[in-house]
Amino acid sequence: MKPHKTPLIENGIVVGTGSDKYETKNPLARYLLRNFERAVGDLAASVAPGTILEVGCGEGHITECLLSRTRATIHATDISRTIVDIARSRLDSSRLSFETLNIYDLNPQIHVAELVVCCEVLEHLDDPTRGLAKLAMAARPYTLMSVPREPLWRILNFLRGAHVRTFGNSPGHLQHWSQKAFLQFIGTEFELLALRAPLPWTIVLGRSKRHPG
Repeated sequence: MKPHKTPLIENGIVVGTGSDKYETKNPLARYLLRNFERAVGDLAASVAPGTILEVGCGEGHITECLLSRTRATIHATDISRTIVDIARSRLDSSRLSFETLNIYDLNPQIHVAELVVCCEVLEHLDDPTRGLAKLAMAARPYTLMSVPREPLWRILNFLRGAHVRTFGNSPGHLQHWSQKAFLQFIGTEFELLALRAPLPWTIVLGRSKRHPG
């Protein structure tokens, strides 16, 4: 299945990232993405997980990073079967499995891992508090999360002429956290262990207060 160039909409929900984000030839955009992936990879490697549950794997770009930076067995999930099929077609590893699954349907008896990775998902949720609780229940004990850093994200989009009609807001973004606000938000469920801030993202590594290990 060929990657798509723009985010897909299924059942009124924006799914995937679109290949333009990761295949852009813009040198600044590529530099920013490399910094983002490096930060995610460094944080994941720092806890040397044996198992990883990725919630919202998209087309598999972060999954690929996790495969290269850890030796973990990875179970990658996404709400969209179409997107899961794209990720599966891109990646082939005996350490990797896929499942079509909504974050709200995570089963704490089944969907657990030493490290739960949830990148670029929480900002899309209509009930992020419920989503965060699901991550905390799945984490045994670590979770790695990222969200766009606002209002910087929208400002940079607007300046480059993207999503002008929505004042720089990316399709499907329902939540808008500053770095301070996001740390306060995740503090209800996680102890903060590490923070990375490559422009224009906030990336955190936390320990679940429900399963501190």
